[in-house]
Amino acid sequence: MVDPVEVVHRMNPAPADPHLDTTPPAPALTPDWASVAAELIHARQTVLPKRLLDPGPDDAQWAAIVGAAAAAPDHGQLLPWRFIAVPAERRAALAEVFAQALQERDAAATPEQVAQAREKARRAPRLLLLVIDAGCGNPEIDLSERILSAGCAVQNMLLLATAYGFGSALTSGKALQSARLRQLFGLRAHEHALCFVSFGTVLARRPGRVRPVLGDYLSSLGEPPEVASALPDA
Repeated sequence: MVDPVEVVHRMNPAPADPHLDTTPPAPALTPDWASVAAELIHARQTVLPKRLLDPGPDDAQWAAIVGAAAAAPDHGQLLPWRFIAVPAERRAALAEVFAQALQERDAAATPEQVAQAREKARRAPRLLLLVIDAGCGNPEIDLSERILSAGCAVQNMLLLATAYGFGSALTSGKALQSARLRQLFGLRAHEHALCFVSFGTVLARRPGRVRPVLGDYLSSLGEPPEVASALPDA
């Protein structure tokens, strides 16, 4: 009988004296992180929540995705934002808030419109509400900086979700300003509901939108006014 271990040893003989082996080690392969990052950034695209289906990120992936938010820049380390997850068993409560908020804004809303408002709460297997705290910590740090930090936190999450192969979206709407929604999520007086963030498996991808080019959003200080005025308004 052939001993497979002996065959392996014959095919890969050890040097007579390991201390005398002068074979240089194989060079380590360093990933081209710049290319990886650029590809990931440009691969991200918004996928409407109605096209985000099960399965969503599993628990380990979810912890990593939400954990990526912690790497966002945060002037003064205020942590001026937080996320509130909406699990499956709480979607019915959110659906009623959406329906009531619509009826408060539009008493003439049809039953079909109210049903559609309810249905929005049940889209995407993973759903978060992003909340901004305008009053925590140093009052000298402007609200705009807090919102910018929150945006960076969300982008970190979207990129990691993209790396895992999931789709994602940010959604807002007038219901975010409703008293019923604030009550459901337990928001404090100085907190603002900024948007919902959805994650899931993409049902069908559409062609990505045309991205702006550098000239659409980049100028240099001191350029002639006619050049700067040609740029689109913010």
